[in-house]
Amino acid sequence: MPQQSPLDLPEGDPFGPHNLPYGVFSTADAPHHRRIGVRYGDHVLDLAAAAAAHGSPHAELLAHPTLNPLLAAGRPVWQAVRAALRGWLTDPARRAATEPLLLPLSDVALHLPFEVADYVDFYASEHHATNVGRMFRPDGDPLTPNWKHLPIGYHGRAGTVVVSGTPVIRPLGQRMPPGATTPAFGPTQRLDIEAEVGFVVGTPTALGERVPLESFRDHVFGVTLLNDWSARDIQSWEYRPLGPFLGKSFATSVSPWITPLDAFDAARTSPPARDFPLLPYLDDAAAEPGGLDLRIEVAINGHPVAHPPFSAMYWTAAQQLAHMTVNGASLRTGDLFASGTVSGPLPEERGCLLELTWAGRDPVELPDGKRTFLEDGDEVTLTAWAPGPDGVRVQLGEVRGQIVPAV
Repeated sequence: MPQQSPLDLPEGDPFGPHNLPYGVFSTADAPHHRRIGVRYGDHVLDLAAAAAAHGSPHAELLAHPTLNPLLAAGRPVWQAVRAALRGWLTDPARRAATEPLLLPLSDVALHLPFEVADYVDFYASEHHATNVGRMFRPDGDPLTPNWKHLPIGYHGRAGTVVVSGTPVIRPLGQRMPPGATTPAFGPTQRLDIEAEVGFVVGTPTALGERVPLESFRDHVFGVTLLNDWSARDIQSWEYRPLGPFLGKSFATSVSPWITPLDAFDAARTSPPARDFPLLPYLDDAAAEPGGLDLRIEVAINGHPVAHPPFSAMYWTAAQQLAHMTVNGASLRTGDLFASGTVSGPLPEERGCLLELTWAGRDPVELPDGKRTFLEDGDEVTLTAWAPGPDGVRVQLGEVRGQIVPAV
């Protein structure tokens, strides 16, 4: 029986021509030669080689070792490259030139697909913020007075954004043990995850320029899954009055695949109803639906523990971008901003162990024992999908990280 062509995908394959996420890969025979690739089924298309083979006017742009030049090229180029890609992969007349350029996913190494310029993390889930508020402010309002008037966020560390599969070293830091009067120093005892969705900026802006809601698609290239690892005991001791610092900055894992924003047109959904009128720059009542119906799964050591729904997020990515730039802060190609922990209204929809265990009170049951927070050797995997055209799923690239002991 002849071997099936990698161009012939099973019906409904979630990495079909409706998806086409971008990444960066290398091969064993040329480990230092990084190339842009596009995932198609269980294969990777060598994008520069395909562009050259098909005489693309964008061949030089696609021959770089990172996605940044493509990100900077702007939406008309993103759309043109995506349309050409679909043709190369689905047009029978292009088949002979395209097929040899598809490499098995198992034969390549995947790398961080873009150079991260700046990193901003938001706090956009009302369910997550409310749960955290109830834990730490049991006698007060769980939400701060500003929460429903603006997307709260903070600046993170671009240099510690790492690609899926990179080991996560348990961080050291100060913490205040229960009942103590002076802080202790050592490895975090409350290592946690945060299941998030990240957005990758392509088109930059000048200092002083603002990005309105309707310009979101002109600046954001695509979407990636993200795990913002958190040391809760370090964080709780250090965060007042200026917010997260060392408890967050040691590692942020992202998928090796960036899915273009246009792949999610069928997953657009309206965000939850607003409780207060929004200021004009955040008012999305007349805008296209800004939410995304992404279904996330969190697994620890292969065992699913949560299914956070991204559709429940109170603040949309377009609102986050508008707020992030309303003061005139410039965007740079490669900027990454994340949603904050994705949590839904149900206990099984909580996107971090802090919520799932209610600050350690209610351990999670795993086949290999109970967990309140992560132990050395634990491996966390995030996966997600969204509704696509004609009932097909759009699969996002997974995010995986294993905890290794402090050094």
